[in-house]
Parts: sequence; structure tokens; C-alpha cells
Amino acid sequence: MNPTQAATLRAILTSQANAALGTLHDGEPFVSMVPFAILPDGKGLVIHVSGLAAHTKDMLHHPTVSLLVMAPQDPETPPQALPRATVQCTARQLTDEDPVYPAARMSYLGRFPDAEMTMALGDFSLFVLTPLAVRLVGGFAQAANLTPLNLEQALAG
Repeated sequence: MNPTQAATLRAILTSQANAALGTLHDGEPFVSMVPFAILPDGKGLVIHVSGLAAHTKDMLHHPTVSLLVMAPQDPETPPQALPRATVQCTARQLTDEDPVYPAARMSYLGRFPDAEMTMALGDFSLFVLTPLAVRLVGGFAQAANLTPLNLEQALAG
């Protein structure tokens, strides 16, 4: 990963708070929107979801998911040239006793302080999305396959 790719990846993931989450729903692809945060060590992403949501049930049955984060639309940039990152992940529901839970909770509330109210509801839970692979598109002809270590390094940068 070169410095430009690292900067682009870091900018996309730190500047955007929402992502498209792809799950497997009854054997078919299903995409929904989720707010996300980044673990402090850069080794994963965190989402906070309701047990009533289809994507939550999907992750519990099929933990392999895909997360797409895009740079904001810019009138000067054609949609196909917008920088974006797709992160293939394994989703894992956290319990209060999980060693990662305090950092995940802190990261999520640091980005979404209003979520404090839903954190107290028994229906909502945190999931850590552990990256398996990253596809970065920085613009036209600027695509690269990256590793979880590349992602961690970019976020640490």
C-alpha cells in the first residue's frame, strides 16, 4: 500500500459515519445502512444494532459481511470516480464480558454520543467487524486489494 492509498483509506473511514452493510438474508444479498466506528487499534470496525433488524439476524446466522463506505458526492466528480472502500469482514456480537467490549463501546460512543440511550436497551448490541480483505477504489483506475494489516496501518497513520 502506498502513502496515497493509506491517506485515501484513512480519509474515507474517518470522515464518514455511515456505511452500507451487506449481509446474506434467506440466501439472498441484503444491504442496509449502519453507523460505524473504528476500534482504537484499527483492527476492526464497530456497529451497534437492534435485534429486530434483519441485518442483525443475518449476521448471527452468516457472520461474513461486507461494508461499503463512500466519500461524499462532489459535483465535480462523476459518481463512478468517488473514492470508496469495501471491507470484507467477519461479524461477532459482543457481550458485556467480552474483553473488546469496553474499547468497542468507547469507540462507538465517541463517534455517536447520542447512542448512550440505546446502549442501555437490551434489544441493542455491539458487533465487531473484523476485516478479512479491503478493496480500495481511489478514483478511476485507482483500485487496489489491501490486507487487514494495510487497513490497520492506514488508520494508525
